[in-house]
Amino acid sequence: MKIKFTLNMDNLLVDQTHVDRVVISWISDLSQEEVFSLSQNWISDQDFLLHKMDGLKRVGESSLTIEPMAKASPSEAEEAKS
Repeated sequence: MKIKFTLNMDNLLVDQTHVDRVVISWISDLSQEEVFSLSQNWISDQDFLLHKMDGLKRVGESSLTIEPMAKASPSEAEEAKS
């Protein structure tokens, strides 16, 4: 299914540069399991962004919004059930 992600980050340190605010939006085609895994990692790993983004040294506040763009096709719905 297509998912829109929006990542908001405040008070960043990227390499040696301070950045007040960054907003990144993207759309990915992921299964329900992949979305669940990503959201679980986001919630459970305090340093998730530091591990994923090269050069990122510090983030003050951050939020990740996950929005489904379209319902799953019948074949995707069947896959999710099995």
